Amino acid sequence: MRSDLDLDLGFSVHIPSSRLPLVCCLVAFILTFFITRTIVRYIRSQAGSDAPRKWWQPRNISAGGGLHIHHVVIGVVLVMVSGITMVTIAVDGGVPEFTAASILFGVGAALVLDEFALILHLEDVYWAEDGRTSVDAVFVAVAVAGLLILGFNPLSFFDVADWQDDPSVTTRAIVVVAALATLALAVIVLLKGKVWTGLVGMFITPLLVIGAVRLSRPHAPWARWRYTSRPRKMHRALERERWLRRPVVQAKLWLQDAIAGMPKFPDDALVDEQLDREIHAAPAPAEREPAPQKAS
Repeated sequence: MRSDLDLDLGFSVHIPSSRLPLVCCLVAFILTFFITRTIVRYIRSQAGSDAPRKWWQPRNISAGGGLHIHHVVIGVVLVMVSGITMVTIAVDGGVPEFTAASILFGVGAALVLDEFALILHLEDVYWAEDGRTSVDAVFVAVAVAGLLILGFNPLSFFDVADWQDDPSVTTRAIVVVAALATLALAVIVLLKGKVWTGLVGMFITPLLVIGAVRLSRPHAPWARWRYTSRPRKMHRALERERWLRRPVVQAKLWLQDAIAGMPKFPDDALVDEQLDREIHAAPAPAEREPAPQKAS
């Protein structure tokens, strides 16, 4: 079997055979997500129409008694089937079998994450503000899969090859210390409220160092513990957060609206409202009340 896949698209693309299932999984995931959003938008646009539906027109899936079946149900079934398939062929299966199972998994995962907000809130908030959580979950999944395809490995500081090739105590101690130090940096970055930096930093370790030494986000646990008694630092954190987050919020609102079916560039009032909702100072830690003294 060839070690990689060469695509003649006018430029050289080499996909290692070991990553082919992941590439197919990501492609299936992205295509399923956008096709699903397109179908749901079409069904919503036709909700008030009294015209008879043709057999090929998309429509909601319903069971007996008018029960509406969300597509997350289909996604869960596909994820379970593909997961069991990959576990079954884990020892003796080849790349073609894993690729087929990974495509099925990508389709199921897209259907599940498209209604992630439904699972999180336990209510149908698909078109509501809380429904944006589903889009955020999809962004995270695509980012992680993309980094894996590019060759980045999570916890890449833990070099298994060094561990296996050199069994000396010194080498293994260095690997363990490096692993613990990087995990500590990741915890600090997450406590500072920098979820994306922490996520990508698990693949690109220098980002963890940058995130750990920079100011915390003002609403994060780190700011709650360290900045509430230092108003100047909290003010710097608030100003920096608002300045940095503004273009991010603008792009995020536009992209989420585009995916949700209402593409428009957000006006300043909407951006300011979102910034006011997202950016706030963490409350000071509650002081423990002294234990009541027993009467003698």
